[in-house]
Amino acid sequence: MNFLIVCLLLFFPKISTEIAHFWPDFVVNTRSGKDTTDTAQQKFWESLLSLCGKSFEGRIIVVPEGDTTFVGKKLVMHVRKCSDNIIKIPFFVGQDKSRTWVFTKTKSGILLKHDHRHADGSTDKLTKYGGHTTHGGHAGMQVFPADHETLNMLPAAVGNVWWIEILEGQTFTYNLRRIHTDRFFSVGFDLTKVVAQPEAPWGWSEE
Repeated sequence: MNFLIVCLLLFFPKISTEIAHFWPDFVVNTRSGKDTTDTAQQKFWESLLSLCGKSFEGRIIVVPEGDTTFVGKKLVMHVRKCSDNIIKIPFFVGQDKSRTWVFTKTKSGILLKHDHRHADGSTDKLTKYGGHTTHGGHAGMQVFPADHETLNMLPAAVGNVWWIEILEGQTFTYNLRRIHTDRFFSVGFDLTKVVAQPEAPWGWSEE
């Protein structure tokens, strides 16, 4: 069984219950070792592509205790750049335009990275962290455990697991759990309502 999913199932029963409820075949396929990488990840990618050029407003679902970074602020994701291999989604938190989620198709799956910039466009000292899929996942969900680049940059993130859930035509949810801690962040976006497109994020490049 995939190590990451083992951790989720053993240490976070609430998450595993939700996975089993919404994606029972994801849990079954993981436990049986069935390889669904090509079809599941391709469908997931196509779901992302279907959102290209659109913006959606979000709301906080779960935030770590004491973290006020996102509280009371307008949250917007803009699927701004799409190609066969790269999808870039700036994530705006009020007037903070520092964040962009970068999805890249690789030969072995999908890579998620976080591009962080300052207002002058310069690169933040903590940027390009994230992870790569280690399993085919599900068409509606892909999971990204922290990679070596992330661990070298931020050792405390050794237990970071990101996952993206897409209920096509309904919701897009970004999640972060740090295994063996109480740290859990989740923000959901309403895909039924397209909102006005925001300005470019800080340091944006069309490349």
